[in-house]
Amino acid sequence: MVRLRRATPADVEVLTHWDAQPHVIAATGDDDVIDWHAEVAAQGPVQESLIAEVDGRPIGVVQIIDPAEEPTHYWGDVPEGLRAIDIWIGEADDLGRGYGTEMMHQALDRCFELPLVHAVLIDPLVSNVRAHRFYRRLGFVPIGEQTFGTDACLVHRLDRATWINRRVQ
Repeated sequence: MVRLRRATPADVEVLTHWDAQPHVIAATGDDDVIDWHAEVAAQGPVQESLIAEVDGRPIGVVQIIDPAEEPTHYWGDVPEGLRAIDIWIGEADDLGRGYGTEMMHQALDRCFELPLVHAVLIDPLVSNVRAHRFYRRLGFVPIGEQTFGTDACLVHRLDRATWINRRVQ
């Protein structure tokens, strides 16, 4: 069972280590180096970083942001009522075990707990076709390509009604 908990300064070392893993770089791009000290310190209503654990062992991270309010304007000019998610598994040995699916289920439930959130966005690299299939299985729909920094991404969107209907079934 995967458990999500808020990241703390004690997690910075493992987060930095995960960012240097080849499978993480291949999935997320390498145009930005994340300052995890700043990310963890900046948590609040606009963004949160969550550590995924299995039996108390950190296995991945989920970031949830309000793309309309986050200070870098990474997503550009977007309307209120959205959330954006970044997710990755830290070690290659933990891939393919269903952890990512459970992490996304919990993250999406967390996003849609807020009545004002009507959709969630994600931005996997265009080249990351495994991620596209993964997100489509969850109900996300591709809405178009967009370049973030130097990364060509295929933005996907999941609407509240789609998620609620999938969770009820």
